[in-house]
Amino acid sequence: MSERFSEAPISRLVGFEVQPSEIADGEPDAGQAIVNINCGPQHHNPMGRVHGGLVSALADAAMGIAFGRTLLSSEDFSTIEMKVNFIRPIREGRLSAKAVVIQRGLRIGFVECQITDKRGKLVATASSTCTVLAGG
Repeated sequence: MSERFSEAPISRLVGFEVQPSEIADGEPDAGQAIVNINCGPQHHNPMGRVHGGLVSALADAAMGIAFGRTLLSSEDFSTIEMKVNFIRPIREGRLSAKAVVIQRGLRIGFVECQITDKRGKLVATASSTCTVLAGG
């Protein structure tokens, strides 16, 4: 399992907080990730709500980390496609993105993500398709 994807420079720049991989039965929980961010006015669009691009980037980070945790040290990956459905707008507060790898084949994987607010209300859903690349 690879944690190298948890330390992306973009995560530090934007302010994402990546939770460490859970360990059950002595093994890291590959294929899952939780990424959080505390949103405020600095993340607003012109309508005074958190910008959809930030929500999308949060989902992308969580899904990328989850998929990255399934890779061998000799593998990399790239996102082929990503889709985000916005459910409700928010103005500020903590957002949490939980991503789970649904299917991981030899070359292609499918990941889903739910983004919730501090009360656990669904803010957005996302999915992505990733391709495994040889060479680390």
